[in-house]
Amino acid sequence: AALVSLTAMQWTGTLEVTTEGRGFYPLNADLRRLAGESGIMTGLLHVFLRHTSASLTITENADPDVLRDLETVMARLGPDGDPDYRHRLEGPDDMAAHVRSVLTLTEVSLPLRQGEPALGTWQGVFLWEHRYRPHRRRLEITIFGD
Repeated sequence: AALVSLTAMQWTGTLEVTTEGRGFYPLNADLRRLAGESGIMTGLLHVFLRHTSASLTITENADPDVLRDLETVMARLGPDGDPDYRHRLEGPDDMAAHVRSVLTLTEVSLPLRQGEPALGTWQGVFLWEHRYRPHRRRLEITIFGD
């Protein structure tokens, strides 16, 4: 690929997501909207989650069984209320949420093409809430490009 421009722009913003408890919250529409607001057509869209008991993931967005199966696997890897956990300050899902967060991602970067995140046909970006009670999650968005 050839270098298209030597002049790059940067846009930053935040996205707040209110969750209703454990589960997946789609971000594609919000990321498309923010990319449009940035005015940047080609570049990189970076999303950073400022929390330790939730995560970000890119996975299939067509079949809801994929999300259910991911939750099933994660429940095996980071079970709620494991008696070996020492950290239990906020209940039986507290340490499990931290385990789940460490095993997944707190940031993702996406190519930006023609002013939109360049995701595959079946790809969705999700905030994955690992706690049972509702939370307000803050995401830092940075877009670089031209």
